[in-house]
Amino acid sequence: MAVSVADHEFRVPTRAVMFPEDVNKWEKSEAYQDLLGFLKSLNESVRGKCCSSACDVSAAVQGLLDMLDTMASWLKEYPPIDQPQRYGNKAFRDYYARLSKDAAELVTTAVGAEYSAGSKEVSVYLVESVGNSTRIDYGTGHELAFLMFLACLFKIEALKKEDAQATVNKVFKRYVELARELQATYKMEPAGSQGVWSLDDYQFVPFIWGSSQLIMNPKIAPEMFTSEKVVEQYADDYLFLSCIKFILQVKTGPFAEHSNQLWNISGVQSWSKINQGLVKMYKAEVLHKFPVVQHVLFGSLLSITAATTCTHQPPPPSGPQYPTAMPPPPSSSFTRIPPQSTLRSHSVDLSAMKPPFGGAAAMARKPSLDTAHLPTSTAAHSTTTLPAGTFPASAGVPAKTLPSSTVLPSTTFPTSTTLPGTDAHK
Repeated sequence: MAVSVADHEFRVPTRAVMFPEDVNKWEKSEAYQDLLGFLKSLNESVRGKCCSSACDVSAAVQGLLDMLDTMASWLKEYPPIDQPQRYGNKAFRDYYARLSKDAAELVTTAVGAEYSAGSKEVSVYLVESVGNSTRIDYGTGHELAFLMFLACLFKIEALKKEDAQATVNKVFKRYVELARELQATYKMEPAGSQGVWSLDDYQFVPFIWGSSQLIMNPKIAPEMFTSEKVVEQYADDYLFLSCIKFILQVKTGPFAEHSNQLWNISGVQSWSKINQGLVKMYKAEVLHKFPVVQHVLFGSLLSITAATTCTHQPPPPSGPQYPTAMPPPPSSSFTRIPPQSTLRSHSVDLSAMKPPFGGAAAMARKPSLDTAHLPTSTAAHSTTTLPAGTFPASAGVPAKTLPSSTVLPSTTFPTSTTLPGTDAHK
């Protein structure tokens, strides 16, 4: 629900999720409902529309683009310093301090002086969206802060309904580019990365909105996004492929190994199904996780107050969420099995996958091992049949009687095998 800037009483956002049990309070809050509604609304606004699709660029949208360009220009003013640590360059703290000081003014300049009363509250989310200055890391929680920043701008009506498509295809796209510049410049650690079990080390929302852009696309099927040629050709037009391109730039090795979740998703038959599954996954793996939402800030625009109506439901419980030992793989993870004896086999049991990405339709996808070139043994695992009879006791072992049907395995060595102690080297 929109608010009147002139009459509304703004306040600086603060933390409210202090303990794991507070996650339930968050999932019943007005902020949770507003945020999920905002995520899904903008998801629909770019359905089937690439970044280069024609759309109106309002003064507020252009102002936000200029603001992000200004923030990117500060990277030259605060270059990385020489330090013994490889990751987490401390120059980022100077950048962060500059943004903290100037954020409210940046927002007011971007959206107009008439919204200056709300700039102080809204700008807090902008500051949080660039990373953590103490740990010098970046993750989905910081990305979530930028979503909250955009949602607040819609609530005070600095951004209008007709700006929805440009907000994703222009503003959010520029934000993701800025986030990558920050990550590369200051060697920022991934915040809370789950390694191969995570969708991506840093981002999540570009995959959601990016998959919506690709719905009903006649040229790019889901299985094609692992192709480097396709990624290079279309990365500038689609947020999803832009993320894949960045992954290929920063990671080496087989795609199925360093990005297992995405590899499995490439077996889903339609972008629509992928989009639905990613929304569910985002709720379960980001919005439902205490390590992420403990840092969420709540103010007057996005309130922790319990919502009167809950249109958007949290994900169903899936066992303990906060273990004291090593965390389990995410709830959407997939079971690995050893290669089978067939010529081409899957390293992931796709039939055992749970929704949204599981099912028999995902089988016969993405072989991980070609064993056609491997040598085979023609003399392995022969059997020797022993005659029935009683074997005498020896060395304290009682006598044993073997039935006539007893078959014991033996091993046949090739004729070229030389055993230790022979005269082969004379």
